[in-house]
Amino acid sequence: MTMTQPEAEALIRAAAQSLESDPAGARAKLERVTATGRAGAQIWMILAEACKRSGDIAAQDAALDEALKREPRAIMALIWKGDARRALGDRRAATTFYERAVALADQAQALPPEQRREVDRARAAAQSSAADYRAHTEAHLTAAGIARSPRFAQSLDLLFGDKQIYPQKPSLYYFPELPLVQFYDPAQFDWAAKVEAETGTIRAEIQAVMEGDGGFQPYLVSDASRPRRDFHGMHDNPAWSSLHLWENGQPVEANVKRCPRTFELLMDLVPLPHISVRAPAIMFSLLQAGATIPAHHGAINSRLICHLPLIVPPDCGFRVGNQVREWHEGELLIFDDTIEHEAWNRSDRDRLVLIFDIWRPELSEDERRAVTALFEAVDAYR
Repeated sequence: MTMTQPEAEALIRAAAQSLESDPAGARAKLERVTATGRAGAQIWMILAEACKRSGDIAAQDAALDEALKREPRAIMALIWKGDARRALGDRRAATTFYERAVALADQAQALPPEQRREVDRARAAAQSSAADYRAHTEAHLTAAGIARSPRFAQSLDLLFGDKQIYPQKPSLYYFPELPLVQFYDPAQFDWAAKVEAETGTIRAEIQAVMEGDGGFQPYLVSDASRPRRDFHGMHDNPAWSSLHLWENGQPVEANVKRCPRTFELLMDLVPLPHISVRAPAIMFSLLQAGATIPAHHGAINSRLICHLPLIVPPDCGFRVGNQVREWHEGELLIFDDTIEHEAWNRSDRDRLVLIFDIWRPELSEDERRAVTALFEAVDAYR
């Protein structure tokens, strides 16, 4: 079909003027334009509106397909496409179009108020559909008699977007094919209960030190032999400070003398990883009132980090990946610090935790020796 540009423009103007009063007539005019093969996304969207007003949702849906072929990132076309799929009974597909529109809108610098309202409507529709979808799935699982193990429950949270996957991202060394576990159950370690039972003794030792000269230093200290990397203002900041019993491959004798029982317990009971100057780290960690430790990753995924909480005021928390825990005095937390983690103390008192690391239980003895030898070589290189 041939049509001059002025003729096409006249039909488009006429269709726009009659869209509300005569949607069927407007549709006929616009279809003459689209039949020429020269219509852009905006014309197809007007046609979609005419079809909707005419009560032909299938035709509206098809017109929006054409609009999105020409402008795949058109936010309003995506929202209208979601509306069409929902009206046709395909809520699952509708949700995907709403979510895509919302994602693009969130990336945009600014949107006109009317378009922002449409985006908010799409967001609410997507959230409602997602809730219905999860309720449907949960009901089916219940009817089927499916038990929710903690791992399976987490898989549902990931499937439905309530949680996200946090990979291991060690800043220095990655040992492949280790399981992605955020928090380990202390019950699987035969030494854990024995350490927890000594919480009172350990706390008494460090409290005596704190009542004296203390000796805590900022956990992150600038090193003149390396480029300075400011970690969210935490370098040389006493808000996050530590007192080490073992550091840089050897005991800190002055501190061991002040906390001998703590040192003896860990050396006797715990499978500490002796990896050159890298591990173990044994230290008391102080997080001052109001302080936070921003999200970060540990260096080596061949070992795990253990927290034995000693002094924990209210409003303290700790997140590893998508799991948030509270410290409870005398109850170990064992976690993979190469998964993104952060901590906070929103109370008016300091929080105190004993921190030490252990070998990952999944590594064989040969693999542990190999990792140790590797870092002996790394740290011997100058």
